[in-house]
Amino acid sequence: MPAEDVYQLPENFLEIEVRSPQTHGIGRKQFTDYEIVCNTNLPAFKHPQSAVRRRYSDFEWFKYALERECPHVNIPNLPGKVFTNRFSDEVIEERRAGLERFLQIVCGHPLIQTGSKVLGPFVQAPSFNRDAYGYNH
Repeated sequence: MPAEDVYQLPENFLEIEVRSPQTHGIGRKQFTDYEIVCNTNLPAFKHPQSAVRRRYSDFEWFKYALERECPHVNIPNLPGKVFTNRFSDEVIEERRAGLERFLQIVCGHPLIQTGSKVLGPFVQAPSFNRDAYGYNH
């Protein structure tokens, strides 16, 4: 096998990373959002590369929407709600890792890739608006 064949990208690939948490606001209005970075050639996604920011409440809505769109798929749990020290570096890192695991599972699932209208926009659209999809929870 020629050496250049060894280093080519696989036929289908999907890399999802959740990184760069940023905390905004003060007091009761404080929240943390996370950057979702996607590199892929799968047809479920419009862009080969993207980076968007989402907060935990967006992920909660996304999970709810996926459960409605793909009722035969067992959607994994999100990392749990945190009520104390939720803006500590340790808690934010734990949540980031949990959100990344969640996204890697759901984005890699073939039935979600073909059955979800919200998957691509949630992961890739900078102007994503959950109200446009009618899954209020």
